[in-house]
Amino acid sequence: MAETKAPILFRNTMRITDGHLEEYRAAIRRAVDFATEHGPQLAVQVFLDEERMECTSFQLYADSDAVLRHWELADPHIRGVMEHCVVRDFEVFGDPDDRVRAGLGADVTFTPHLAGFHRLGA
Repeated sequence: MAETKAPILFRNTMRITDGHLEEYRAAIRRAVDFATEHGPQLAVQVFLDEERMECTSFQLYADSDAVLRHWELADPHIRGVMEHCVVRDFEVFGDPDDRVRAGLGADVTFTPHLAGFHRLGA
């Protein structure tokens, strides 16, 4: 059986700046709407805990090329979101290449892929 390349999953936890909840919510919706229409992600899910002023997003990519394409396309939307929050924790699950690792910086946790499957299509 041929081995398939494992996808890359980002988990990003953000602390929303006090007084910016509605602006943050609007910026996230714009970013997700853009990704839905134009992004290379296989999946994007965002979860908001208003009580703790914390938001966690999950983004699933087919490979490192898809991550790089997302960064190229979505930079203005990413900046729009980041005006209203700070990253508290960023985790990468999978095996991105050196280009993606360099783009993520030093404060990122990487967990290599071991096994799995998905039903997201070809």
